[in-house]
Amino acid sequence: MIKKRMKLPVAMMSMLLVIFAFSSCVKKVKPTENFFMYVNGDWIKNNPIPATESSWGSFNELRDANRKLLHKILDSAAALKSPQPGSNAQLIGDFYASGMDSAAIEKAGITPVLPELKRIDAIKDHKDIMPVIAHLQRNGIFPMFWVMVDLDAKVSDQYALYFSQGGLGLPNKEYYLSQDGKSDTVRMEYKAHIAKMMQLTGETESQGKKDADVIMDIETGLAKASMSPVELRDPIASYNKMTLAQAEALAPEMDWKNYLAASGIQPVSSLIISQPKFFAKVNKYLTTVSVDDWKIYLKWHLVHNTARFLSSNFVNESFNFYSKQLYGVKVLEPRWKRVQSMTDMALGDALGQEYVKRAFSPEAKQRVLAMISNLKDALKDRITSLDWMNASTKKEAYEKLNTLMVKIGYPDKWKDYNGLKIDREAYVLNVMRSDSFEYNRNMNKLGKPVDRTEWEMTPPTINAYYNPAMNEIVFPAGILQPPFFDAKADDAINYGGIGAVIGHELTHGFDDEGRLYDSKGNLKNWWTKEDSVNFEKKTQVVVHQFNHYDVDKLPINGKLTLGENIADLGGLTIAYAAFKKAEEGKPEAGKIDGYTPDQRFFIGWARVWRSHETPEALRQQILTNPHSPSVFRVNGPLSNMPAFYKAFDVKQGDAMMAADSLRGQIW
Repeated sequence: MIKKRMKLPVAMMSMLLVIFAFSSCVKKVKPTENFFMYVNGDWIKNNPIPATESSWGSFNELRDANRKLLHKILDSAAALKSPQPGSNAQLIGDFYASGMDSAAIEKAGITPVLPELKRIDAIKDHKDIMPVIAHLQRNGIFPMFWVMVDLDAKVSDQYALYFSQGGLGLPNKEYYLSQDGKSDTVRMEYKAHIAKMMQLTGETESQGKKDADVIMDIETGLAKASMSPVELRDPIASYNKMTLAQAEALAPEMDWKNYLAASGIQPVSSLIISQPKFFAKVNKYLTTVSVDDWKIYLKWHLVHNTARFLSSNFVNESFNFYSKQLYGVKVLEPRWKRVQSMTDMALGDALGQEYVKRAFSPEAKQRVLAMISNLKDALKDRITSLDWMNASTKKEAYEKLNTLMVKIGYPDKWKDYNGLKIDREAYVLNVMRSDSFEYNRNMNKLGKPVDRTEWEMTPPTINAYYNPAMNEIVFPAGILQPPFFDAKADDAINYGGIGAVIGHELTHGFDDEGRLYDSKGNLKNWWTKEDSVNFEKKTQVVVHQFNHYDVDKLPINGKLTLGENIADLGGLTIAYAAFKKAEEGKPEAGKIDGYTPDQRFFIGWARVWRSHETPEALRQQILTNPHSPSVFRVNGPLSNMPAFYKAFDVKQGDAMMAADSLRGQIW
């Protein structure tokens, strides 16, 4: 689950998985010692990670089942003889067909992007650099920095133009700066990868190695000026609104007016620089880094971002570093899966309309909406009962909860792709044209009323999010499938599964970041000073708890994962309260496969997060991801919950009972 921030950077299950096989719970591991392994140990043993994956779990199973349905949809669309031009069937059918035409892709090689390489080669002096960067960004390639339109974090009924740090080929700054053996190896492998990719463009072996040194030097400098993953979690620190004149004073070498014109961005009186220190470094580099070195850097980012859509020599080299070496994936996915995923990214609403017809019924939507209503009531009750929050802050919290927007399944208003050219020629050009189309759609928001019907995920997506600027929770149809949600299952299963996921997203509105936004989505303090102090004290307990966890001596970063850990703990607590309320007035539910309703609730939670990862992928997650590894997403929250202790007879001294000093409880 994600909490939607500014463009940072998990669909149908077979009937065999509709009913949880409770009897498969591991008996060798006691629930009082390691509940994650008690529930999931046998499954992990019997479900090895496929060679094409870096991890395998409930999300992957659901994604695989979902892909089979999407595969049928795309195959049918691609087989149509004369679809209506511009129709959903034509767009997704031609896009998919172009990606599946491996013979044409192999024959073309790098030819489709040669005009872009020539544009870079034509750069003569420093003043030519920013217009070329603007052109690349308009086509979905973002060297140096990110630019986008999003809601103004402090004036949420208006759009604003944001500029954010970027321009790195490794996941974040720590990969460039950490001084340990593993990081040194990754940097060495990265440089070797760059050299090989540059050779594929026609460079000699020796020139490719020199290029790699140049790129590494530029990116390391940008990394030094970048915020860390923990620093990026502070929305206040990333909100730096400036007039255009102030931006020009900060970074005059960016030639803002000409850059904006070349970007197709209408004149603006203000913009938001998320990381001023970073753009000051960009400004310096625009004069101190040679033109020839900038051309090498831009060429690399063009090839790096298009490699997956070119011939197999580019695809395989990109896979070897980014999937095999960084994440431990052994085998490249079949082409149809890769092209299907890209079709969803490029034409998500066109593909999504066909998906929801087959995968998400109106009845399922109504049951999820009813659950959300119960969960909101449960959160309201929890807020009311808090002994650490004053009445004035509670009043504002109620208002935020009452005005929360809920989006379920699919948008009320589908995106219009009118004017987007998709054909059966070069696959990479279809990708770039779709990226350009979305870029223009995004930039055209400036000066227009805020569209609160818009979605940030496509309907088949197996994920969910909370958007603080919109004050909304969003659940695509993709995740509203078994084992997360089953319209035929009992309340214990659904509240332990999708109920806790819904509670997780609700809690994001009140975690350490979400709490900084008011009911209208504005970055505004609505807390009393005393309540803020009380909240901070409680969050430190959660930080402390997760700092005590590690994987092979690599510690979890309690500050980086704080928001997600708060949401897991709060979501599970709220879901349990809603589940107990849903049981009121009904005949007492009995055991199923020997498990009580409460036990089934907690087993449902553990099954949602069943997963295991390659060592490489687990390392990447700990270093870069604000979510804790799955074992701690299960055991961490449960070890704080008295209801769990009672359900499984957990006693003092058992591993699943947290020490008093580590037992967090906020919402």
